[in-house]
Amino acid sequence: MIYKTQTKWPLNVVKTQLEEKAKQLGFGLLNSYEFKKLLLEKGFEIEKDITVFELCNPAGAQAALNSFSDISVYLPCRLSVYEENGMTTLATIGIEDMLQAVEVDEDFRKHMNEIFQNIRALMNAW
Repeated sequence: MIYKTQTKWPLNVVKTQLEEKAKQLGFGLLNSYEFKKLLLEKGFEIEKDITVFELCNPAGAQAALNSFSDISVYLPCRLSVYEENGMTTLATIGIEDMLQAVEVDEDFRKHMNEIFQNIRALMNAW
């Protein structure tokens, strides 16, 4: 259910470059959440520097929401970035797995798979 990839590029480089690389693939950055910082401000400490980026492809979101309103629980697309075993890890929801669990027409499935291919391309851009 989770799609992950890793790179040798440092975490701070990936985090710095992510917005521009996402834009090249048709995604805008809506927001980001630095969980280590957010939780520490509330008195809860975590070990890993985990940042979640919310990405949106407006045309893709429009088509998805017009076809299948329940997809809204998966939007915007979220991409998590953190270090694991000395590598920078990028992780997201496995859209293909999610699509197997719901009834949608073949055009919608094809459209969502195209968007997921772009997210995978982003995740493998380093």
